[in-house]
Amino acid sequence: MKNCIIYCTVPNEFSANLIATTLVEENLAACVNIVPSVTSVYKWNEKAQEDKELLLIIKTRQERFNDVEMKIKELHEYTIPEIVAIPIIQGSEEYQNWIVDETK
Repeated sequence: MKNCIIYCTVPNEFSANLIATTLVEENLAACVNIVPSVTSVYKWNEKAQEDKELLLIIKTRQERFNDVEMKIKELHEYTIPEIVAIPIIQGSEEYQNWIVDETK
């Protein structure tokens, strides 16, 4: 079983709730955690920026990554949203199976 965690930052609670709820309702994610406050430092248009954002931690199957990415891009306010995935190397079998069951 190949599951992953996708990280995505969003600018506000509205975007966080919209994306999280849509992904779960459409069975693209088993669960989305919304971390309320992160500070992001990055370069945009050749200038260092610092913004307060929210972080989405999205649990899904690796094979659903492209669908999740497309849905996030459809709903996201940013021109280039952060959408990065890391594989779940180990996890409880029950939780891993739950992710699979919820993303069919």
